Amino acid sequence: MNQLERPTSVRHIVIAAAFLMSVLLYLHRFCISVAQTYIQEDLNLTDQQVGMMLSAFFWTYALGQVPAGWLTDRFGSRIMLTSYILLWSLFTGLTGAASAFAAVLLLRFGFGFAQAGAYPTAASIVSKWVPFQSRGSASGIISMGGRVGAVLAMFATGYLLVWFTPASTPPTLDSNSIMNGERLCYELAIERPADSPTISLLRDNCFEQFTTSGQTLVQAFADNYARALEAKQEGLAATGKSTKDAAPDVRPFPQSEVPALLEEINGVIQARSFFEPDDLKDIKVENEARRLARRGAELTETETHRMNRLVLEGLHRQSIKKLYVAGWRPLMFLYGSLGLIVAAVIWWTCHKSPASHPKCNSAEAELIAGDSQSLPQTEGKVSGVPLLPLIKSVSMWLCCLTQWFTNIGWAFLMLLAPRYFTNEHQLSIETVGLLSAIPPIAGGLGMFSGGTVTDRLVRVVGLRWGRVLPITVSRFIAMGAYIVCLFDPSPTIAVVMFACVAFFTGIGTPAMWAFNQDVGGRFVGSVLGWGNMWGNFGAAVTPPLLLWVVGSPERWEYVFATCAAAFFLSGIVALGINATIPIVRDDEEVIEAATAD
Repeated sequence: MNQLERPTSVRHIVIAAAFLMSVLLYLHRFCISVAQTYIQEDLNLTDQQVGMMLSAFFWTYALGQVPAGWLTDRFGSRIMLTSYILLWSLFTGLTGAASAFAAVLLLRFGFGFAQAGAYPTAASIVSKWVPFQSRGSASGIISMGGRVGAVLAMFATGYLLVWFTPASTPPTLDSNSIMNGERLCYELAIERPADSPTISLLRDNCFEQFTTSGQTLVQAFADNYARALEAKQEGLAATGKSTKDAAPDVRPFPQSEVPALLEEINGVIQARSFFEPDDLKDIKVENEARRLARRGAELTETETHRMNRLVLEGLHRQSIKKLYVAGWRPLMFLYGSLGLIVAAVIWWTCHKSPASHPKCNSAEAELIAGDSQSLPQTEGKVSGVPLLPLIKSVSMWLCCLTQWFTNIGWAFLMLLAPRYFTNEHQLSIETVGLLSAIPPIAGGLGMFSGGTVTDRLVRVVGLRWGRVLPITVSRFIAMGAYIVCLFDPSPTIAVVMFACVAFFTGIGTPAMWAFNQDVGGRFVGSVLGWGNMWGNFGAAVTPPLLLWVVGSPERWEYVFATCAAAFFLSGIVALGINATIPIVRDDEEVIEAATAD
């Protein structure tokens, strides 16, 4: 190294830009998890369609890993990563304009392809811009950015859905606002033992405000639903199945009767409050309803109507569409526009290599190179994907399986935990967003710690076990946290266990990244893309698999058992990974001359 020249710090700016990219990556990827209930209600999607919507991204994301990694190896990180960001941001924004399931599905497929190149490109950036002894830490920082983005996706989305629902949104119901007319009638007219006294009282108050003809109409459909429900429960009990939250098979509510039912419900919404503020302490409603109720006589007529609508939604969660459905489209438009800023930052900072960056001096380039002569080459334009060596590598296949099983257990936190808190514990969207944000925070801390852990272990126990131990041990601890969730946890206990899963999954992730960089050499983009492809097939099957496992009525303990088993298998398989064996030796492939970005 030139002793007279002080190294510049461009490498730190490059990693910071990659961190920002990772934040946006996960913000766009998982904002749909919190918004899924509102999208489902707005577009009238079934649970199976929701599973397909959440799964679609991961299929194309997985299939695009190797091609996207190869494109980065071939054409450089700067132009490709900028292109990827602009493309996936476009698909995010366009999702807000979708009006049918087919449109959302196609956009999610495209979104997956566009995001596929993000982490392979980031791995390529790390291999070229970070000294070998710091790769684990740099990978941990970039990975942590994804967890920061996931926190924003969960936390901010919950609040933005509320803020983006204009005060002028009509609080009255229209013909599309009733999701299950017969169930709504049943809840209004027939007292159920499972209901709390306050819920029964408020439903009675609502029903008593109906006209005589309205009460007659509601009672007739309520009786029909009750008979069907009794028959369904008897059938489930006869087969030894749980009758909790059983949903009977009834004919759709007649369209000819919808206007009459709407008139009765809207009459309650537009009248004075049918409850006292203290009543809301005992029922689960949106936080906005509580804030409005505390103001009492200060409310305007419009605010009173909005409050009544929100309380009715809380009383009839599966029967009345949510007012906040109006907020998810502008939310997607906002998130999509953020990609323009991040793409500009990446273009300005992330050149292909230190030698191609005008602000990076020779001293920094030498510092980054270090003793890399003894490692697989990272420079040079490659001629193709090393497909045969990848297929022949036992260690790489074990790495792929580890990622596959890990993603089944981890994807629950990002895709279905908001649904769990909403359906199982009936929490407000703001509370759901807050609780769902805690695991990604823990995951980010795990990512940050995991990079240091694997780097130090490599120095103590060698390269192979320095990568294997953080992966294996962390998966077994995550398994234990899911086992705790089998015993009907409260929301507080559940979120603590979810945070443990996220933290220890994060601990092992930098080691996984570093393994791909260790064995990938100049093919690191393609190699990491290969591993990510198989890992994300695991994430792709997770939504439909877990929605099938949870069943109807929902049994979340089945989901937790499935996730625990997935982490156990992930930890066992990881024991065979060996980072000391490169995928391709430097003398096995002729590469073309390197070109500047």
